[in-house]
Amino acid sequence: VQLQAYGGGLVQTGGSLTVSCAASRRTFSSGVIGWFRQVPAKEREFVAAISASGRSTYYADSAKGRFIVSRSDAQSPVYLQMNSLNPEDTGVYYCAAGGSQRIPGDYRSYNYWGQGTLVTVSS
Repeated sequence: VQLQAYGGGLVQTGGSLTVSCAASRRTFSSGVIGWFRQVPAKEREFVAAISASGRSTYYADSAKGRFIVSRSDAQSPVYLQMNSLNPEDTGVYYCAAGGSQRIPGDYRSYNYWGQGTLVTVSS
């Protein structure tokens, strides 16, 4: 199983950035795809998730109205478009697969994790 998040970088406060998640077709078709972020000494934090079909999306309160998670179909990469970024959005962003639609925000429900991509928002 290979899962890879990419597209991170340095952006100024108020700017936008899109990170992407790619994986094998089998991995992508197995349940919810979620985005989480983590900073040192803090627990992994849910950001957004999308169902295998792309018809259902889920957002953390901190992401609502600013971030958009999307995919074309169950085999396509998953994108997280982040707008109006602020320094609190800084962290390593991970995508995960195999999550449950009942608890998309619970990182323990995900079966597959990939390498993260670092997003840094400067003030």
